[in-house]
Amino acid sequence: MNKTVKNAEEALSGISDGATLMIGGFGLCGLPEKMLEAIQNISAKNLTIISNNAGTDNYGIGLLIKKGRVKKMIMSYGGECKAFEEAALKGLIEVEWTPQGTLAERIRAAGAGIGGFFTPTGYGTIVAGEKETRNIDGKNYVFEKPLFADFALIKAWKGDTLGNLIYRKTARNFNQAMASAAKTVIAEVETLVLPGELEPDAIHTPGTYIDKIFQGGIYAKPIEKLTVRESEAVLNSHNGGMSPREIIAKAAAKLLRDGDYVNLGIGIPTLIPNFLPQDVHIVLHTENGMLGYGPYPIKGTEDPDIINAGKETVTELKGCSYFGSHDSFAMVRGGHIDASVLGAMEVSEKGDIANWMIPGKKVKGMGGAMDMVAGAKKVIVAMEHVSKEGTPKILKNCKLPLTGKGVVSAIVTELAFFEITSKGLILKAHHPETNVSKIRDLTEASFEIAPKLDVSFFQ
Repeated sequence: MNKTVKNAEEALSGISDGATLMIGGFGLCGLPEKMLEAIQNISAKNLTIISNNAGTDNYGIGLLIKKGRVKKMIMSYGGECKAFEEAALKGLIEVEWTPQGTLAERIRAAGAGIGGFFTPTGYGTIVAGEKETRNIDGKNYVFEKPLFADFALIKAWKGDTLGNLIYRKTARNFNQAMASAAKTVIAEVETLVLPGELEPDAIHTPGTYIDKIFQGGIYAKPIEKLTVRESEAVLNSHNGGMSPREIIAKAAAKLLRDGDYVNLGIGIPTLIPNFLPQDVHIVLHTENGMLGYGPYPIKGTEDPDIINAGKETVTELKGCSYFGSHDSFAMVRGGHIDASVLGAMEVSEKGDIANWMIPGKKVKGMGGAMDMVAGAKKVIVAMEHVSKEGTPKILKNCKLPLTGKGVVSAIVTELAFFEITSKGLILKAHHPETNVSKIRDLTEASFEIAPKLDVSFFQ
């Protein structure tokens, strides 16, 4: 019953050409560092890799892509890996885009022996493709098949020689689900102990799932986006006024209610906590497995195992909790998240949203956005009113591939606040330094004006 092997090189023996590998982690958090280093030196090629991310240009999967060893990626987000993006755009690598929550659930389903499932995520988008769809009790769903691999390479905090594992904070992410979904599961751990030394009630993955385990020694635990709290918050721009991004965040904060469970997308939405009224307290949810995170840490106190969905270092608040990515998205699909605030490249007057892909130019991936817009009770788009080129972003119909169809509840820009109803767009408020005429000039979509505009919304 002793499942220990000497090192990563011994653990990876048996991986051959054409193998399908699951690789745990989220961004650089919770990655199986030692195995990702060792796999660079084995000869296997034409690999299919199932992973949330593509690594970076100088680390992990990104290096395998550079070497031409990867035939196909099944993933949700390309991140900042230019090697992946270039290979995908040139057709040198096959990509099966899978929304992050669907990816986690397909992996979990494989480990649980489930033959497939229906999810609302991706309905009406190119992700649905030729898949079976079904209307169940008035709601549209897409059928997804489970994902199983030849090998799963995962990383845990502590383990014993029987293969029992404990993960640490947001480093659990995809590791826990992947531990159940491969023919051969290999775990590397920071600390390896004898049976009985782990608290039984604290074990996240029982040893029955694990085939090989080894202690990795010293871990670098690189941080993809080190973000620390300034000694004094600076919320004003250099000219004494607020930037457009801050105007948007401050206005969007007014749409959140005390006690809301809220998911904030990357970019402008991350500024919202700075502008919440003192009597409004929200609980922040992040797709990679944390509920109740706080502000950026003070410099020197950052923890590489506590990150948000933007891969930024954050802090714990009292009452926070951790879980796997599969549980995180179950919260979303199950209707347990009150609001999702995210950015967009385009929004239509019918509430369609596009924010993940520009065909032939940009293939970052949808990450968790498709799941969030399909599952959150309220979807708020916080974005600048026009593109960098000055073209409207609020359109009659989206031109880019959709993230969600008819899902947006409200749009907040630096100029205006719109509600989206069954009758279309309604202008509820505008910034005091603009007017309705200018907003119409910068908005392709048609809209009605509320009987009484909220003059205090942008104050």
